[in-house]
Amino acid sequence: MTSLSPTERTKILNELTGREAAVLLHDWPFWARPKQLPPAGDWRVWLILAGRGFGKTRTGAEWVRGLAESGRARRIALVAETAADARDVMIEGESGLLACCAPWGRPKYEPSKRRVTWPNGAIATSFSADDPDQLRGPQFDAAWADEIAKWRYEAAWDNLMLGLRLGADPRCVATTTPKPRAWLARLMADPGTVVTRGATRENAGNLAPGFLDQILARYAGTRLGRQEIDGEFLTEIPGALWTRTLIEGARALPGAVPGLARIIVAVDPAVTSGSDSDETGIVVAGVDGEGRFWVLEDLSGRMSPDLWARRSADAYRRHHADAVVCEVNQGGDLVVATLRTVDGSLPVRAVRATRGKRLRAEPVAALYEQGRVRHAGPFPELEDQMAGFTGASGDASPDRLDALVWALTDLAFDRPPARSREFLV
Repeated sequence: MTSLSPTERTKILNELTGREAAVLLHDWPFWARPKQLPPAGDWRVWLILAGRGFGKTRTGAEWVRGLAESGRARRIALVAETAADARDVMIEGESGLLACCAPWGRPKYEPSKRRVTWPNGAIATSFSADDPDQLRGPQFDAAWADEIAKWRYEAAWDNLMLGLRLGADPRCVATTTPKPRAWLARLMADPGTVVTRGATRENAGNLAPGFLDQILARYAGTRLGRQEIDGEFLTEIPGALWTRTLIEGARALPGAVPGLARIIVAVDPAVTSGSDSDETGIVVAGVDGEGRFWVLEDLSGRMSPDLWARRSADAYRRHHADAVVCEVNQGGDLVVATLRTVDGSLPVRAVRATRGKRLRAEPVAALYEQGRVRHAGPFPELEDQMAGFTGASGDASPDRLDALVWALTDLAFDRPPARSREFLV
């Protein structure tokens, strides 16, 4: 059809019956661009890294639809950043599953069960990547993971892959606008991953008139444009205090942690709790006798006050730490009181931020540049915050990074190197 003239195409289309036209309308291989069709060969993950408006959602939905309607997949996972995204974009969206399916084969959607069921019995269930434990237990023979670069927890991806174990050839399509995430880079390098790249302009014919001209005029040639329009995977952010190279240079060999002179558990508590709250940053770090600093654990997460207090106290005991340092700008005395409710003998030192985040972080970044900090393991979420931190107005609050800064500031600048338990609140 594409080789025919407009007149010839119109003539052929006008000769179709209503039934034939309806079938053609829902024939995805006929309408799709080559990059929107599954690659050939043996792969486990088809990763689509493309700019906004490329047609990633339609591609993911049509791939799932094809598997379900043909019976090649019976249990399918639909995973988005949040439950609302799974519902509003992947299932009910303009390019989502319900919109793609033909009227005569449209599946039944049960929002309360997070379930889409096709007439042949194939079932797709939606999950939120904000709750990685949702993906513990279920198993699938196919999965569609949407906007994975926005996922907060690498554990959500890990749990999805561990559950992709049904059938003879379980596969996953992952659709996303790229962001500089360490685990995304590892996924791209995996031999079981096939990467398709695309730009917004490739789908110009299906975008609103003037949209492409407008965004190109504003963002063409900028870093944001390269990422969000051209779909480039940019690994370094201009102005960030840490680069990926600097972070990788801080990586220690397994078992390399020496005896430590002092150990601190630093806590940057979230103001609110619940699934929509910020994370509470909890980082354990120490300093050895030669003045080198060791990041031992990142225990951060989204949790209730009681849980982060218990997690902090447990880290204090496991590491035989000297103190728990906690920021009290938001919670004041309640932060200290919360820690004391789980362990009244816990040595707690309250700290209050009087300077901006970047000013507080710069001396700590200098320690990394001097080669004086080592990471005793991979800390992907923390390291993503480090590599993305510029301190610019409007940036998301880097709670894990804040806890790291409090810990290393205490060890390097605020406390003497000798062990002491005299700095109790």
